[in-house]
Amino acid sequence: MIVAPDSPGRADVRALLAEHLSDMHATSPAESVHALDVGALLAPGVTFLTARDADGALLGCGALKELAPAAAGAGRPAGHGEVKSMRTARGARGRGVATAVLARLLDVARERGYARVSLETGPQEFFAPARRLYARHGFEPCGPFDAYGPDPYSVFLTLDLSPAA
Repeated sequence: MIVAPDSPGRADVRALLAEHLSDMHATSPAESVHALDVGALLAPGVTFLTARDADGALLGCGALKELAPAAAGAGRPAGHGEVKSMRTARGARGRGVATAVLARLLDVARERGYARVSLETGPQEFFAPARRLYARHGFEPCGPFDAYGPDPYSVFLTLDLSPAA
């Protein structure tokens, strides 16, 4: 499996992201769907990765959105990133795709000097595998962050990446 930067504009990626958005709208009211579309994933400050097999078949994807850049020097605010658009292709589930993509996104966050990475997911049963994945990687519940507000259809999680953590 190869996890690397890629374009969300590729045809196979667009199809996977359309499936992702469709599922998000099927499980949550429109005002509680926070998934990014292709245009938002192309924005500056977003790193988009895909996982592909040796033949190039798309296995999954994920993104890291910069919320606050890391700043140099003591006493300065530390960087903060958000995990977005995590999705594994149906035929690739159970093969460690999400784990590989998340691990690489966390590596990117550390390389950028982020002190923490947060995410929003759903409380419904549909999202239980995602919540288990994030818990296995040390994410813990937190309050709304960035522009999010309280929402009964959202679960907020964060991971402390500071050296002391």
